[in-house]
Amino acid sequence: MGEDPVKINQLLDFIFSYGPFWVYLVLFAACFIENLFPPFPGDSFIVGAGALVAVARLNLAISLIIVIVGGILSVMVIFLLGKRYGRDYFMRKNFKYLSAADIIRMETKFERWGAVILVFSRFVVGFRSVLALVAGISRYDTSRMLIFSTVSYLLFAGLLMYASMLLVENLGLLKEYFRTYSLIVWPVLIIVIGFYIIRKFRAVRKGSR
Repeated sequence: MGEDPVKINQLLDFIFSYGPFWVYLVLFAACFIENLFPPFPGDSFIVGAGALVAVARLNLAISLIIVIVGGILSVMVIFLLGKRYGRDYFMRKNFKYLSAADIIRMETKFERWGAVILVFSRFVVGFRSVLALVAGISRYDTSRMLIFSTVSYLLFAGLLMYASMLLVENLGLLKEYFRTYSLIVWPVLIIVIGFYIIRKFRAVRKGSR
């Protein structure tokens, strides 16, 4: 998401010269690739699409559907891989930082809070793919995973495209928003991850005594 949305918009605008079909195809590919290969800037492509919608170059409904379908397909790939192979693998390996006990705790949390976690999963930058994998490892219900993840994509992508459409006349302001967003979110994520690693390390040392 840290990629300059203005540059992405310029790229999509250039591709549009070959026809809107190719823009839709690139938008689908970007949203599909984002979850499989983070931190690919899929959100910036959504912003660029919103800008093109605002100037009537793309259709809003088609763009939103393509974003959702592309993103959900990759999320479900990660989820199903985790569900098919993940749990047995991680339970057997019993890693220090993703132990069998951790998996059992995750299963409990997803059983109780799965709907909430998944509905807001798209808003959790940096952990979207991880949450899909964890849901799979936890053997979360496939139909619920699909429904709640779709709701999350619809809310997030809809809000992002709407914001882009409102700000299309001032992309400089949008650029500053993304820069500020990245400066705030990524340090917080690093602190959270660091805290988790330190806590796990202490728990491992305490258990080995």
